[in-house]
Amino acid sequence: MKHSNAAPVVILGAGPAGLTAAYELAAHGIRSVVLEQESIPGGLARTVDYQGFLFDIGGHRFYTKVPLIEKIWRDVLGDDLLERPRLSRIYYRSRFYHYPLDAMDVIRGLGIREVLQCGASFIKAHLFPHRPEEDFETWVSNRFGQRLFRTFFRTYTEKVWGIPCTEIRAEWAAQRIRGLTLHSLVRDAMKPARNGNGPKTLIREFLYPRRGPGMMWSRMCEILAERGVEVLFDTPVTGIECAGGRIRRVIAGKRSFQPDYVISTLPLRNLVSMFSPAAPTPVARAAKSLEYRDFIVVGIIVPRDHRFQDNWIYVHDPGVKVGRIQNYANWSPEMSPDPEMTCLGLEYFCQEGDRLWSMSDDELLALARRELAHLKLADTGRGPVRGMVIRVPKAYPVYDRTYRSHLDTIQPFLQGLSNLEAAGRNGLHRYDNQDHAMLSGILAARNVMGASYDNWALGLDSGYLEEGPALTVEQLRALEATQPRVPDLVRAADAS
Repeated sequence: MKHSNAAPVVILGAGPAGLTAAYELAAHGIRSVVLEQESIPGGLARTVDYQGFLFDIGGHRFYTKVPLIEKIWRDVLGDDLLERPRLSRIYYRSRFYHYPLDAMDVIRGLGIREVLQCGASFIKAHLFPHRPEEDFETWVSNRFGQRLFRTFFRTYTEKVWGIPCTEIRAEWAAQRIRGLTLHSLVRDAMKPARNGNGPKTLIREFLYPRRGPGMMWSRMCEILAERGVEVLFDTPVTGIECAGGRIRRVIAGKRSFQPDYVISTLPLRNLVSMFSPAAPTPVARAAKSLEYRDFIVVGIIVPRDHRFQDNWIYVHDPGVKVGRIQNYANWSPEMSPDPEMTCLGLEYFCQEGDRLWSMSDDELLALARRELAHLKLADTGRGPVRGMVIRVPKAYPVYDRTYRSHLDTIQPFLQGLSNLEAAGRNGLHRYDNQDHAMLSGILAARNVMGASYDNWALGLDSGYLEEGPALTVEQLRALEATQPRVPDLVRAADAS
């Protein structure tokens, strides 16, 4: 086995958190090596190329209230970072509803009688709220009423998570739709909203790389290479040896690394299973009990219908299995090599090994064609379907009723390893966005350099990130003030 001490910091995973951690360390002159099991960077935020058509795995808006993160995006991408309008709609009972909701659109779609019943349900919920407020259904129903919950929240949410809304923790709702109320929806529907004001859910514009989010991470890899940082692809971590309260060795394939520090963005279930000697039984059991939701993207090439101007559509129709549909040419024109064609990405939420996951690619392409016809969104023709299937394991950490107790068992054990930092969506088992994952990578890197941020309790008082102990405005400004500038790269105009 080849041993390596090429870098004092070993980073596990080349997604947004891992690469941003390497970027932060490199900017301060600290060498690292990044180990990635896939052949391309970006993790869930990667871009896939199929016959020149580009797929975004899940749809990644570049939007943040953290100036430091936006500065990194702009430093890395420059003019290749486009400003794009947001249009997303809900499909429910054979009708499309604008999201954010528009008052007249909802009235036309639901009808006066249903709107009045929704109003009565809303009033009842505020006069007689359900307590305790522990699950997603109760949290949403107390704020919108049971009837609006059933119309605009339940079906899609249960498609995504595969469990009843009564089994999803209320804190997930508080994290993802904080600040969104019936009053804010009506207010924003009645008057133009300025981008950046109001809840995260209502943002009407966002930044987006001209060739998809993978462009960001490919460019960051170029910068890291210039600074002497190795990003090793097709290099899955297979073992982690510990002694004396520290990680002593990381094994990846036929290579072995003896790090001063490790930053892990790996799923906690995977990370804990790799330790030697094995983690204590309660920790191993808790990690194995953490749940994840997997998903499949079925990309289909279809003629571009300019009536379908959405970036994505939420499918609330219980008659189809698809949960969300991306229209990639509407994210950026360069996602399609042919202006008359587009790629639609149909997203199916599932569990690894279940019926959907186990279907062949041909079966999934046929299912996507049937469901597009049912929804009347595109003409897929009668011949063979052009497209491909991408399976994404462990895409979403699940916030079920037991996950918090499992984290409370795992976290002290990991924090007991003095040279380990955790970051990222799966590294912290937190359903965060790309900018939050990047920030956690920065803070993990800063901890390596001597700071003492608690990534496990990260929250921002701006309200954009989830509730919890806040990273103050002063701390953010201090981070930004000490962020070195990134030198511009000379690149080919069409590099991605």
